[in-house]
Amino acid sequence: MLRQKRLERGNGIILPIFSLPSNYGIGTFGKKAYEAVDFLSDAAVKYWQILPLGQTSYGDSPYQSFSTFAGNPYFIDLDILIEDGLLEKDELENLNFGDNERYVDYGIQYNLRYRILEKAYDIAKDRYKDEIEDFRKEEGWWLEDYALFMAIKKDKLDVSWLEWDDKLKKRDPEALAEFAAKHKDLIDFYIFLQYEFFKQWKKLKEYANRKNLQIIGDLPIYVAMDSCDAWVYCDILKLDPKTFDPLIVGGAPPDAYSEDGQLWGNPVYDWEKLKESDYDFWVKRIGSCLRLYDILRLDHFRGFEAYYAIPASDDNARYGTWELGKPYELFDKIINTYPEALFIAEDLGYITKEVDDLKNHYNFPGMNVIQFAFGKNFDSNYLPHNYVNNSVVYSSTHDSDTLQGFLDVADDELTELIDKYFGLDEDDDKRWKIIRALMASVSDIAMFEIQDILGYGNEAKINSPSTIGVNWKWRMLDSDFDPDLAKRIKEMSKIYGRYDNGRTEKK
Repeated sequence: MLRQKRLERGNGIILPIFSLPSNYGIGTFGKKAYEAVDFLSDAAVKYWQILPLGQTSYGDSPYQSFSTFAGNPYFIDLDILIEDGLLEKDELENLNFGDNERYVDYGIQYNLRYRILEKAYDIAKDRYKDEIEDFRKEEGWWLEDYALFMAIKKDKLDVSWLEWDDKLKKRDPEALAEFAAKHKDLIDFYIFLQYEFFKQWKKLKEYANRKNLQIIGDLPIYVAMDSCDAWVYCDILKLDPKTFDPLIVGGAPPDAYSEDGQLWGNPVYDWEKLKESDYDFWVKRIGSCLRLYDILRLDHFRGFEAYYAIPASDDNARYGTWELGKPYELFDKIINTYPEALFIAEDLGYITKEVDDLKNHYNFPGMNVIQFAFGKNFDSNYLPHNYVNNSVVYSSTHDSDTLQGFLDVADDELTELIDKYFGLDEDDDKRWKIIRALMASVSDIAMFEIQDILGYGNEAKINSPSTIGVNWKWRMLDSDFDPDLAKRIKEMSKIYGRYDNGRTEKK
Protein backbone atom coordinates (compact mmCIF):
# COMPACT_ATOMS: atom_id res chain seq x y z
CA MET A 1 0.00 0.00 0.00
CA LEU A 2 1.38 3.40 -0.98
CA ARG A 3 1.39 5.98 1.83
CA GLN A 4 2.92 9.42 1.79
CA LYS A 5 5.79 10.26 4.14
CA ARG A 6 5.27 12.43 7.21
CA LEU A 7 5.76 16.16 6.87
CA GLU A 8 8.62 17.69 8.87
CA ARG A 9 7.73 19.38 12.14
CA GLY A 10 7.65 23.13 11.66
CA ASN A 11 5.46 26.20 11.57
CA GLY A 12 3.77 27.92 8.69
CA ILE A 13 2.18 31.18 7.61
CA ILE A 14 -0.87 31.66 5.42
CA LEU A 15 -0.20 34.66 3.20
CA PRO A 16 -2.00 34.89 -0.17
CA ILE A 17 -0.17 36.53 -3.05
CA PHE A 18 -2.88 39.17 -3.44
CA SER A 19 -2.33 40.19 0.21
CA LEU A 20 1.29 41.22 -0.35
CA PRO A 21 2.18 44.93 -0.49
CA SER A 22 2.83 46.49 -3.89
CA ASN A 23 2.59 49.84 -5.62
CA TYR A 24 -0.06 48.65 -8.06
CA GLY A 25 -3.13 47.75 -6.01
CA ILE A 26 -2.59 44.01 -5.54
CA GLY A 27 0.20 41.71 -4.42
CA THR A 28 2.43 40.31 -7.17
CA PHE A 29 5.54 38.18 -7.75
CA GLY A 30 7.75 41.24 -7.48
CA LYS A 31 10.14 42.76 -4.94
CA LYS A 32 7.69 42.71 -2.03
CA ALA A 33 7.14 38.98 -2.49
CA TYR A 34 10.87 38.40 -2.14
CA GLU A 35 10.88 40.60 0.98
CA ALA A 36 8.03 38.47 2.36
CA VAL A 37 10.11 35.35 1.77
CA ASP A 38 13.01 36.97 3.64
CA PHE A 39 10.68 37.83 6.55
CA LEU A 40 9.34 34.28 6.73
CA SER A 41 12.84 32.86 6.54
CA ASP A 42 14.02 35.18 9.34
CA ALA A 43 11.08 33.89 11.41
CA ALA A 44 12.25 30.27 10.84
CA VAL A 45 9.00 29.50 9.02
CA LYS A 46 9.16 26.24 7.05
CA TYR A 47 5.82 26.38 5.24
CA TRP A 48 4.29 29.22 3.24
CA GLN A 49 0.65 28.47 2.43
CA ILE A 50 -0.99 30.45 -0.35
CA LEU A 51 -4.43 30.41 -1.90
CA PRO A 52 -5.00 29.09 -5.45
CA LEU A 53 -3.03 30.97 -8.10
CA GLY A 54 -5.67 30.60 -10.82
CA GLN A 55 -7.17 33.41 -12.86
CA THR A 56 -10.18 34.66 -10.94
CA SER A 57 -13.57 35.29 -12.49
CA TYR A 58 -16.79 36.98 -11.32
CA GLY A 59 -16.69 37.39 -7.54
CA ASP A 60 -12.87 37.40 -7.47
CA SER A 61 -12.63 34.09 -5.63
CA PRO A 62 -9.47 32.05 -6.21
CA TYR A 63 -11.73 29.01 -5.90
CA GLN A 64 -13.65 30.02 -9.04
CA SER A 65 -11.09 30.18 -11.81
CA PHE A 66 -11.29 30.32 -15.60
CA SER A 67 -8.77 27.48 -15.73
CA THR A 68 -7.35 24.99 -13.26
CA PHE A 69 -4.06 25.08 -15.19
CA ALA A 70 -3.60 28.81 -15.90
CA GLY A 71 -2.22 31.49 -13.58
CA ASN A 72 -3.69 34.83 -12.54
CA PRO A 73 -2.32 37.67 -14.71
CA TYR A 74 -2.91 40.13 -11.83
CA PHE A 75 0.13 38.56 -10.12
CA ILE A 76 2.49 39.47 -12.96
CA ASP A 77 4.74 42.14 -11.49
CA LEU A 78 4.81 45.36 -13.48
CA ASP A 79 8.18 46.51 -12.12
CA ILE A 80 9.76 43.31 -13.45
CA LEU A 81 8.25 44.14 -16.85
CA ILE A 82 9.89 47.57 -16.60
CA GLU A 83 13.24 45.97 -15.72
CA ASP A 84 12.87 43.68 -18.73
CA GLY A 85 12.22 46.62 -21.03
CA LEU A 86 8.61 45.69 -21.76
CA LEU A 87 7.15 48.79 -20.10
CA GLU A 88 8.30 52.33 -19.41
CA LYS A 89 7.94 53.58 -15.84
CA ASP A 90 6.24 56.77 -16.96
CA GLU A 91 3.47 54.66 -18.51
CA LEU A 92 2.39 53.74 -14.98
CA GLU A 93 2.66 57.20 -13.42
CA ASN A 94 -0.57 59.00 -12.52
CA LEU A 95 -2.58 55.78 -12.83
CA ASN A 96 -5.02 55.11 -10.00
CA PHE A 97 -4.69 51.53 -8.74
CA GLY A 98 -7.03 52.12 -5.80
CA ASP A 99 -7.55 54.56 -2.95
CA ASN A 100 -7.01 52.16 -0.05
CA GLU A 101 -3.69 50.33 0.12
CA ARG A 102 -5.20 47.86 2.61
CA TYR A 103 -7.71 46.42 0.15
CA VAL A 104 -7.68 45.28 -3.48
CA ASP A 105 -10.06 47.08 -5.84
CA TYR A 106 -10.78 44.32 -8.35
CA GLY A 107 -12.81 46.60 -10.60
CA ILE A 108 -9.75 48.78 -11.14
CA GLN A 109 -7.53 45.73 -11.65
CA TYR A 110 -9.85 44.36 -14.32
CA ASN A 111 -10.21 47.64 -16.18
CA LEU A 112 -6.59 48.80 -15.92
CA ARG A 113 -4.22 45.87 -15.60
CA TYR A 114 -4.97 44.20 -18.95
CA ARG A 115 -4.48 47.47 -20.84
CA ILE A 116 -1.01 47.75 -19.29
CA LEU A 117 -0.18 44.12 -20.04
CA GLU A 118 -1.19 44.61 -23.66
CA LYS A 119 1.53 47.27 -23.95
CA ALA A 120 4.08 44.82 -22.59
CA TYR A 121 2.87 42.17 -25.03
CA ASP A 122 3.35 44.49 -28.01
CA ILE A 123 7.09 44.50 -27.28
CA ALA A 124 7.47 40.97 -25.91
CA LYS A 125 5.87 39.22 -28.89
CA ASP A 126 8.91 40.06 -31.00
CA ARG A 127 11.65 40.35 -28.37
CA TYR A 128 10.81 37.05 -26.66
CA LYS A 129 9.30 35.31 -29.65
CA ASP A 130 11.47 32.17 -29.40
CA GLU A 131 11.06 31.81 -25.62
CA ILE A 132 7.29 32.24 -25.84
CA GLU A 133 7.13 29.68 -28.65
CA ASP A 134 9.12 27.17 -26.59
CA PHE A 135 6.75 27.71 -23.67
CA ARG A 136 3.80 27.29 -25.98
CA LYS A 137 5.07 23.96 -27.29
CA GLU A 138 5.77 22.64 -23.81
CA GLU A 139 2.43 23.71 -22.33
CA GLY A 140 0.28 23.38 -25.42
CA TRP A 141 -1.74 20.45 -24.07
CA TRP A 142 -3.71 22.91 -21.91
CA LEU A 143 -2.49 26.31 -23.05
CA GLU A 144 -4.01 26.33 -26.54
CA ASP A 145 -7.51 25.54 -25.25
CA TYR A 146 -7.15 28.14 -22.49
CA ALA A 147 -5.99 30.94 -24.79
CA LEU A 148 -8.74 30.16 -27.28
CA PHE A 149 -11.34 30.08 -24.48
CA MET A 150 -10.23 33.46 -23.12
CA ALA A 151 -10.13 35.00 -26.58
CA ILE A 152 -13.69 33.88 -27.31
CA LYS A 153 -14.84 35.21 -23.91
CA LYS A 154 -13.21 38.55 -24.67
CA ASP A 155 -14.83 38.67 -28.10
CA LYS A 156 -18.22 37.78 -26.56
CA LEU A 157 -17.94 40.53 -23.92
CA ASP A 158 -17.16 38.06 -21.13
CA VAL A 159 -20.45 36.15 -21.18
CA SER A 160 -20.40 32.55 -20.01
CA TRP A 161 -19.49 29.91 -22.59
CA LEU A 162 -23.00 28.51 -22.08
CA GLU A 163 -24.26 31.60 -23.95
CA TRP A 164 -21.88 31.32 -26.92
CA ASP A 165 -22.93 30.46 -30.44
CA ASP A 166 -23.87 26.81 -30.62
CA LYS A 167 -20.89 25.75 -32.73
CA LEU A 168 -18.37 27.45 -30.45
CA LYS A 169 -20.08 26.12 -27.34
CA LYS A 170 -19.96 22.58 -28.73
CA ARG A 171 -16.35 23.00 -29.88
CA ASP A 172 -17.02 22.48 -33.57
CA PRO A 173 -13.52 22.13 -35.12
CA GLU A 174 -14.23 24.30 -38.15
CA ALA A 175 -15.83 27.07 -36.09
CA LEU A 176 -12.93 27.08 -33.64
CA ALA A 177 -10.35 27.13 -36.45
CA GLU A 178 -12.15 30.01 -38.15
CA PHE A 179 -12.28 32.01 -34.91
CA ALA A 180 -8.62 31.30 -34.16
CA ALA A 181 -7.55 32.49 -37.60
CA LYS A 182 -9.43 35.78 -37.18
CA HIS A 183 -8.20 36.43 -33.62
CA LYS A 184 -4.61 35.21 -33.71
CA ASP A 185 -3.16 38.26 -31.96
CA LEU A 186 -5.68 38.09 -29.12
CA ILE A 187 -4.92 34.40 -28.59
CA ASP A 188 -1.20 35.14 -28.63
CA PHE A 189 -1.76 37.81 -25.97
CA TYR A 190 -3.21 35.23 -23.57
CA ILE A 191 -0.31 32.91 -24.36
CA PHE A 192 2.10 35.71 -23.41
CA LEU A 193 0.31 36.30 -20.09
CA GLN A 194 0.84 32.69 -19.07
CA TYR A 195 4.46 32.73 -20.25
CA GLU A 196 5.16 35.74 -18.05
CA PHE A 197 3.17 34.39 -15.09
CA PHE A 198 5.02 31.09 -15.02
CA LYS A 199 8.42 32.71 -15.60
CA GLN A 200 7.97 35.09 -12.67
CA TRP A 201 6.46 32.48 -10.34
CA LYS A 202 9.21 29.95 -11.07
CA LYS A 203 11.87 32.45 -10.02
CA LEU A 204 10.02 33.38 -6.84
CA LYS A 205 9.41 29.76 -5.86
CA GLU A 206 13.05 28.86 -6.47
CA TYR A 207 14.08 31.75 -4.22
CA ALA A 208 11.68 30.57 -1.49
CA ASN A 209 12.96 27.01 -1.73
CA ARG A 210 16.55 28.23 -1.42
CA LYS A 211 15.44 29.95 1.79
CA ASN A 212 14.15 26.57 3.04
CA LEU A 213 10.51 27.53 2.55
CA GLN A 214 8.13 24.95 1.16
CA ILE A 215 5.10 26.27 -0.69
CA ILE A 216 1.73 24.79 0.24
CA GLY A 217 -0.77 25.33 -2.56
CA ASP A 218 -4.52 25.03 -2.21
CA LEU A 219 -6.31 22.80 -4.73
CA PRO A 220 -10.07 23.39 -5.09
CA ILE A 221 -11.91 20.09 -5.54
CA TYR A 222 -14.18 21.45 -8.29
CA VAL A 223 -13.73 23.46 -11.46
CA ALA A 224 -15.83 26.55 -12.14
CA MET A 225 -18.85 26.23 -14.42
CA ASP A 226 -17.67 29.18 -16.52
CA SER A 227 -14.22 27.79 -17.14
CA CYS A 228 -12.10 26.36 -19.89
CA ASP A 229 -12.08 23.11 -17.87
CA ALA A 230 -15.87 22.73 -18.01
CA TRP A 231 -15.84 23.65 -21.70
CA VAL A 232 -13.12 21.14 -22.63
CA TYR A 233 -13.82 18.36 -20.11
CA CYS A 234 -17.62 18.57 -20.12
CA ASP A 235 -17.84 14.80 -20.56
CA ILE A 236 -16.62 14.13 -16.99
CA LEU A 237 -19.12 16.54 -15.40
CA LYS A 238 -22.79 16.07 -14.65
CA LEU A 239 -24.12 18.40 -17.33
CA ASP A 240 -27.15 18.32 -19.59
CA PRO A 241 -25.83 16.63 -22.78
CA LYS A 242 -27.72 19.08 -25.03
CA THR A 243 -27.42 22.45 -23.30
CA PHE A 244 -24.38 21.75 -21.07
CA ASP A 245 -26.22 23.38 -18.17
CA PRO A 246 -25.32 21.74 -14.84
CA LEU A 247 -27.75 19.13 -13.56
CA ILE A 248 -26.18 18.97 -10.10
CA VAL A 249 -23.95 21.52 -8.38
CA GLY A 250 -21.58 21.29 -5.46
CA GLY A 251 -21.74 22.88 -2.04
CA ALA A 252 -21.84 22.15 1.65
CA PRO A 253 -24.78 21.44 3.95
CA PRO A 254 -25.93 23.90 6.64
CA ASP A 255 -23.30 24.38 9.34
CA ALA A 256 -21.88 26.96 11.73
CA TYR A 257 -21.03 29.25 8.81
CA SER A 258 -24.46 29.31 7.16
CA GLU A 259 -27.90 28.00 8.09
CA ASP A 260 -28.71 27.65 4.37
CA GLY A 261 -25.47 25.79 3.68
CA GLN A 262 -23.06 26.84 0.98
CA LEU A 263 -24.25 26.81 -2.64
CA TRP A 264 -21.03 26.94 -4.63
CA GLY A 265 -22.60 26.44 -8.06
CA ASN A 266 -19.73 24.33 -9.40
CA PRO A 267 -20.61 21.33 -11.58
CA VAL A 268 -19.83 18.01 -9.91
CA TYR A 269 -17.90 15.11 -11.38
CA ASP A 270 -19.43 12.08 -13.05
CA TRP A 271 -17.32 9.48 -11.26
CA GLU A 272 -18.17 6.74 -13.74
CA LYS A 273 -16.88 8.89 -16.58
CA LEU A 274 -13.77 9.75 -14.56
CA LYS A 275 -13.13 6.04 -14.12
CA GLU A 276 -13.63 5.34 -17.84
CA SER A 277 -10.94 7.95 -18.62
CA ASP A 278 -8.57 6.36 -16.06
CA TYR A 279 -8.79 9.64 -14.10
CA ASP A 280 -6.82 11.42 -16.82
CA PHE A 281 -8.07 14.90 -15.88
CA TRP A 282 -7.04 14.51 -12.24
CA VAL A 283 -3.65 13.08 -13.16
CA LYS A 284 -3.02 16.11 -15.37
CA ARG A 285 -4.34 18.48 -12.73
CA ILE A 286 -2.21 17.11 -9.92
CA GLY A 287 0.87 17.05 -12.14
CA SER A 288 0.34 20.68 -13.09
CA CYS A 289 -0.05 21.72 -9.44
CA LEU A 290 3.05 19.82 -8.33
CA ARG A 291 5.10 22.07 -10.60
CA LEU A 292 3.70 25.13 -8.84
CA TYR A 293 3.79 23.95 -5.23
CA ASP A 294 5.78 21.65 -2.95
CA ILE A 295 2.73 20.40 -1.01
CA LEU A 296 -0.94 20.37 -1.97
CA ARG A 297 -3.79 21.06 0.43
CA LEU A 298 -6.80 19.14 -0.86
CA ASP A 299 -9.71 21.49 -0.35
CA HIS A 300 -13.00 19.86 0.73
CA PHE A 301 -11.37 16.46 1.16
CA ARG A 302 -14.55 14.77 2.23
CA GLY A 303 -15.99 15.48 -1.22
CA PHE A 304 -13.72 12.79 -2.66
CA GLU A 305 -15.33 10.11 -0.51
CA ALA A 306 -18.87 11.48 -0.75
CA TYR A 307 -19.93 14.78 -2.28
CA TYR A 308 -22.91 16.97 -1.44
CA ALA A 309 -25.07 17.08 -4.57
CA ILE A 310 -27.56 19.94 -4.88
CA PRO A 311 -30.13 20.20 -7.69
CA ALA A 312 -28.98 23.01 -9.95
CA SER A 313 -32.43 24.63 -9.78
CA ASP A 314 -32.25 25.14 -5.99
CA ASP A 315 -31.46 28.57 -4.58
CA ASN A 316 -29.87 27.28 -1.36
CA ALA A 317 -27.99 24.18 -0.19
CA ARG A 318 -30.51 22.85 2.33
CA TYR A 319 -31.81 19.95 0.27
CA GLY A 320 -28.73 18.32 -1.18
CA THR A 321 -27.88 14.64 -0.84
CA TRP A 322 -24.59 12.83 -0.25
CA GLU A 323 -23.38 10.79 -3.22
CA LEU A 324 -20.41 8.40 -3.21
CA GLY A 325 -17.23 8.96 -5.20
CA LYS A 326 -14.43 6.51 -6.03
CA PRO A 327 -11.65 7.93 -3.85
CA TYR A 328 -9.40 4.88 -3.49
CA GLU A 329 -9.25 4.32 -7.24
CA LEU A 330 -8.48 8.01 -7.76
CA PHE A 331 -5.75 8.33 -5.11
CA ASP A 332 -4.17 5.01 -6.02
CA LYS A 333 -3.82 6.36 -9.55
CA ILE A 334 -2.46 9.72 -8.36
CA ILE A 335 0.03 8.30 -5.88
CA ASN A 336 1.26 5.64 -8.28
CA THR A 337 1.84 8.39 -10.83
CA TYR A 338 3.41 10.83 -8.35
CA PRO A 339 4.84 8.70 -5.50
CA GLU A 340 6.76 11.62 -3.94
CA ALA A 341 3.76 13.97 -3.84
CA LEU A 342 2.75 15.42 -0.47
CA PHE A 343 -0.84 16.29 0.47
CA ILE A 344 -2.77 17.82 3.36
CA ALA A 345 -6.42 16.82 3.71
CA GLU A 346 -8.86 19.61 4.51
CA ASP A 347 -11.10 17.46 6.68
CA LEU A 348 -13.14 20.13 8.42
CA GLY A 349 -16.84 20.05 9.22
CA TYR A 350 -18.86 16.89 9.77
CA ILE A 351 -16.41 14.09 8.99
CA THR A 352 -17.50 10.47 8.80
CA LYS A 353 -15.53 7.36 9.68
CA GLU A 354 -15.22 6.66 5.95
CA VAL A 355 -13.46 10.00 5.37
CA ASP A 356 -11.12 9.37 8.32
CA ASP A 357 -10.34 5.91 6.98
CA LEU A 358 -9.54 7.38 3.56
CA LYS A 359 -7.23 9.99 5.05
CA ASN A 360 -5.44 7.49 7.26
CA HIS A 361 -5.12 4.92 4.48
CA TYR A 362 -2.78 7.27 2.59
CA ASN A 363 -1.24 8.86 5.72
CA PHE A 364 -2.53 12.30 4.74
CA PRO A 365 -2.33 14.79 7.63
CA GLY A 366 -5.66 16.37 8.54
CA MET A 367 -6.50 19.80 9.91
CA ASN A 368 -7.36 21.10 13.37
CA VAL A 369 -8.77 24.62 13.70
CA ILE A 370 -8.65 25.91 17.26
CA GLN A 371 -11.70 28.11 16.71
CA PHE A 372 -13.86 25.02 16.22
CA ALA A 373 -12.76 23.47 19.51
CA PHE A 374 -14.91 24.78 22.30
CA GLY A 375 -17.83 22.82 23.71
CA LYS A 376 -18.94 22.42 27.29
CA ASN A 377 -17.19 19.09 27.89
CA PHE A 378 -13.75 19.94 26.46
CA ASP A 379 -13.85 16.76 24.39
CA SER A 380 -13.56 18.21 20.88
CA ASN A 381 -10.99 16.66 18.56
CA TYR A 382 -9.97 20.23 17.72
CA LEU A 383 -8.53 20.79 21.23
CA PRO A 384 -4.73 20.40 21.42
CA HIS A 385 -4.76 17.56 23.94
CA ASN A 386 -6.54 15.40 21.35
CA TYR A 387 -4.20 16.10 18.41
CA VAL A 388 -2.08 13.48 16.71
CA ASN A 389 1.38 14.13 15.29
CA ASN A 390 0.35 13.70 11.67
CA SER A 391 -1.82 16.81 11.53
CA VAL A 392 -1.78 20.56 10.92
CA VAL A 393 -3.19 22.92 13.55
CA TYR A 394 -4.54 26.27 12.38
CA SER A 395 -5.14 29.40 14.43
CA SER A 396 -7.58 30.49 11.70
CA THR A 397 -8.30 29.88 8.03
CA HIS A 398 -9.22 32.11 5.12
CA ASP A 399 -12.91 31.22 5.77
CA SER A 400 -12.91 31.97 9.51
CA ASP A 401 -12.52 34.97 11.74
CA THR A 402 -8.96 35.99 12.38
CA LEU A 403 -7.72 34.76 15.76
CA GLN A 404 -8.05 38.25 17.27
CA GLY A 405 -11.45 38.66 15.61
CA PHE A 406 -12.54 35.34 17.12
CA LEU A 407 -11.55 36.55 20.58
CA ASP A 408 -13.17 39.95 20.02
CA VAL A 409 -16.60 38.56 19.12
CA ALA A 410 -16.65 35.70 21.65
CA ASP A 411 -19.55 35.96 24.09
CA ASP A 412 -19.09 35.56 27.83
CA GLU A 413 -19.69 31.80 27.78
CA LEU A 414 -17.18 31.17 25.00
CA THR A 415 -14.64 33.52 26.58
CA GLU A 416 -14.91 31.58 29.86
CA LEU A 417 -14.29 28.29 28.03
CA ILE A 418 -11.25 29.69 26.21
CA ASP A 419 -9.82 31.15 29.41
CA LYS A 420 -10.38 27.95 31.34
CA TYR A 421 -8.78 25.70 28.73
CA PHE A 422 -5.67 27.82 28.16
CA GLY A 423 -5.39 28.98 31.78
CA LEU A 424 -5.76 32.64 30.82
CA ASP A 425 -6.03 35.59 33.19
CA GLU A 426 -7.61 38.92 32.45
CA ASP A 427 -4.23 40.60 31.99
CA ASP A 428 -2.82 37.95 29.62
CA ASP A 429 -2.22 38.62 25.94
CA LYS A 430 -4.68 35.91 24.97
CA ARG A 431 -3.78 35.82 21.28
CA TRP A 432 -0.10 35.14 21.95
CA LYS A 433 -0.89 32.62 24.68
CA ILE A 434 -2.98 30.64 22.17
CA ILE A 435 -0.30 30.95 19.49
CA ARG A 436 2.24 29.59 21.98
CA ALA A 437 -0.05 26.68 22.90
CA LEU A 438 -0.49 25.74 19.24
CA MET A 439 3.27 25.98 18.71
CA ALA A 440 3.72 23.61 21.67
CA SER A 441 1.18 21.09 20.35
CA VAL A 442 2.16 17.71 18.92
CA SER A 443 0.84 18.61 15.45
CA ASP A 444 3.64 18.37 12.93
CA ILE A 445 2.75 21.78 11.50
CA ALA A 446 1.41 24.80 13.38
CA MET A 447 -0.11 27.15 10.81
CA PHE A 448 -1.02 30.80 11.37
CA GLU A 449 -2.60 33.39 9.15
CA ILE A 450 -0.26 36.37 8.91
CA GLN A 451 -3.11 38.45 10.38
CA ASP A 452 -2.95 36.36 13.57
CA ILE A 453 0.75 37.06 14.01
CA LEU A 454 0.16 40.76 13.35
CA GLY A 455 -2.84 40.93 15.69
CA TYR A 456 -5.47 42.18 13.26
CA GLY A 457 -9.17 41.67 13.89
CA ASN A 458 -11.94 40.85 11.44
CA GLU A 459 -11.23 43.97 9.42
CA ALA A 460 -8.48 41.75 7.99
CA LYS A 461 -10.70 38.73 7.37
CA ILE A 462 -10.11 37.16 3.96
CA ASN A 463 -13.46 35.53 3.19
CA SER A 464 -16.98 35.28 4.59
CA PRO A 465 -18.53 32.17 3.02
CA SER A 466 -21.81 32.63 1.11
CA THR A 467 -21.11 36.33 0.51
CA ILE A 468 -19.80 38.03 -2.61
CA GLY A 469 -18.10 41.31 -3.44
CA VAL A 470 -16.41 41.87 -0.07
CA ASN A 471 -13.85 39.06 -0.01
CA TRP A 472 -10.27 38.28 -1.08
CA LYS A 473 -9.22 41.92 -0.63
CA TRP A 474 -7.14 42.39 2.52
CA ARG A 475 -3.48 43.37 2.06
CA MET A 476 -0.40 43.90 4.17
CA LEU A 477 1.58 47.11 4.39
CA ASP A 478 5.36 47.36 4.28
CA SER A 479 5.36 48.29 7.97
CA ASP A 480 3.82 44.91 8.85
CA PHE A 481 7.13 43.16 8.18
CA ASP A 482 8.36 43.77 11.71
CA PRO A 483 11.76 42.14 12.43
CA ASP A 484 10.86 41.87 16.12
CA LEU A 485 7.88 39.69 15.18
CA ALA A 486 10.16 37.48 13.10
CA LYS A 487 12.47 37.08 16.10
CA ARG A 488 9.53 36.18 18.34
CA ILE A 489 8.29 33.46 16.01
CA LYS A 490 11.81 32.11 15.55
CA GLU A 491 12.33 31.89 19.31
CA MET A 492 9.09 29.95 19.75
CA SER A 493 10.12 27.66 16.92
CA LYS A 494 13.34 26.86 18.78
CA ILE A 495 11.57 26.22 22.08
CA TYR A 496 8.96 23.87 20.63
CA GLY A 497 11.08 21.87 18.20
CA ARG A 498 9.93 23.61 15.04
CA TYR A 499 13.33 25.02 14.17
CA ASP A 500 15.96 23.36 11.99
CA ASN A 501 19.29 24.04 13.66
CA GLY A 502 21.10 23.18 10.43
CA ARG A 503 19.03 25.71 8.54
CA THR A 504 21.16 27.30 5.84
CA GLU A 505 20.28 28.82 2.51
CA LYS A 506 20.39 26.22 -0.25
CA LYS A 507 22.67 26.90 -3.18
